[in-house]
Amino acid sequence: MKEKVHIYHTNDIHSHLENWPRINHFLVERKEAHEADGEDVFIFDCGDFVDRWHPFTEGTKGKGNVTLINEAGYTAVTIGNNEGMTLDHRSLNELYSDAQFDIVLANLFLPEGKRPAWALPRQIYMTSRGTKIGVTGVTAYYHRLYKLLDWELTEPLHELSKQIELLRKEADVIIVLSHLGLQADRWIAENEPGVDLILGGHTHHVLPNGEPAGAALLGAAGRYGEYVGYVAAEWEIEDVSAKTFNATLFETAYLAAPPDETEQMHEWREIGKKLLSTEVVSLPNPLTYSWDKNSELPAMLAEALYHWCGADGALVNSGLFLAPLDEGQVTKYDIHQMLPHPINPCLVELDGGALREVLYQAEETQLPQLTFKGLGFRGVMMGKFVYHHIEADFQNNILQIGGKPLNLEETYKIATIDTFTFGKFFPQIQHAQMKTYYLPEFLRDVMEWHLIQLYK
Repeated sequence: MKEKVHIYHTNDIHSHLENWPRINHFLVERKEAHEADGEDVFIFDCGDFVDRWHPFTEGTKGKGNVTLINEAGYTAVTIGNNEGMTLDHRSLNELYSDAQFDIVLANLFLPEGKRPAWALPRQIYMTSRGTKIGVTGVTAYYHRLYKLLDWELTEPLHELSKQIELLRKEADVIIVLSHLGLQADRWIAENEPGVDLILGGHTHHVLPNGEPAGAALLGAAGRYGEYVGYVAAEWEIEDVSAKTFNATLFETAYLAAPPDETEQMHEWREIGKKLLSTEVVSLPNPLTYSWDKNSELPAMLAEALYHWCGADGALVNSGLFLAPLDEGQVTKYDIHQMLPHPINPCLVELDGGALREVLYQAEETQLPQLTFKGLGFRGVMMGKFVYHHIEADFQNNILQIGGKPLNLEETYKIATIDTFTFGKFFPQIQHAQMKTYYLPEFLRDVMEWHLIQLYK
C-alpha cells in the first residue's frame, strides 16, 4: 500500500506582500483538500520571508510576517540573511515568539555556544501512517556580520553533516531547508547520502520541475512569491526506501485571487504607515533628489555617512533615493519610503590607486545607468555617484580628497554602502582587505540622525 505526502514550499518572498493573498488562499485551500482525502501536508519556507523594505515588516519588526505564516498553516521555516542580518539581536530573538510553526536552523548560536530557544537543529514529523520525516535547515555563512549582531554562525555544510548523520538513524525521509544557494544545494545532494529532498533559496533560482542531483531532488521557487513550489512524495508504507518525488511550480499570477485581495494589501501598508507615524523633524523647505543630476538628498546622505563612519571621504549612488521629503512634518514612514533598502553603512580602506579606479568607474563608465535588484538594493537603477570631501573630474584631471590632490600611495577611509562590498560593481571595494560594517543601522537610520542634527 502506498502513502502519498504533499509538500509545499516558498523561499525569498522578501515581503512582496502583493503576492501573498493568492499564496495564502492557495495553500489554505490545498491543505484542506489534501487533508479531506486523508493525506498529509507539509508547508515549508526557506528564508528571506521577512524584508524590511515593506512598511508592514518595518513597522512590526517582522512579527507581522510571522502572523501571515501562522495563518497559512506552515509546518516549519528556516531563516535567511534578511531575518538574520537586518534585525538587531533582540528583534530576531523575539521574532518568532508567537510562531505556530517550527524554526529549523542548525548553524545559529548565541555567543556562549548555546542555541537560541526558538531554533531547532532538526525536527521529526510523523505522518498519519507512521512515517518519520526528518527536517533540518541552515542559513548562509555571513559569520562576520552575524558576530556584529551578537550571534555566532557556524559553517553550514559542516553543521548540516552532523544533523543529517543523526537523522539517518531517526528518520525514514530526510528534507533539508537550505538558504545557501543552488551550488551549495547541489554539493549537499552529491555529498550527503540519505538526503531525499533539498528545498532551497538565497540565489533566487527557479527549478520548474526540480533538479535531480545525487540521490536527491532539489526544489526552488525563485523570488518574491512569484511561484509556489510543490513536491508530491510517494512510497510504499512497508518499504519507505522505495521513494519517489515529483516537483512542480505554480505561478502565483495564475492562482485564484481571494475576494479581498486589494483590501488585504492596503491594510498591511496602512498598518505599517501607522506604526511608523512618529515625527522625526519638521522641514522649512522640501528636499529633493535626482538620479542623473546633483541633488540635495544624496549629498546629505554622503555627508551623513562621512560623519557617521569617521571617514576621509564618502561615496553613494543617487539611485538609493526613491522619494523626496516634503516641507513640514517628516515621519519615520517618510524616511522609510525615501530609503527602504536593508543596506548598512560601511567604511572601506583603499589606497589612492584603488580609489582612483573606483572614481573612474563611477564617473567614466555606464555604471550609473545600470538597472539591478538585490544585495539589499530595492531601487531601480544605480544613479549618479555623489561624494563628500571627494572631487572627481577626469576631464580636467582633478582628483582630490579633503581638498588635497589624491596621493596614489596613501590609504584613505571611504564611507559607502555595504552593497558595494558584496557585488562586483567596484572590484577594488569588493576585494578590499579592511572593511568595517555598521550594524544594525540602515542608511535610513543614519539619514534620520543627520536630519535631526540639521533641523532639531
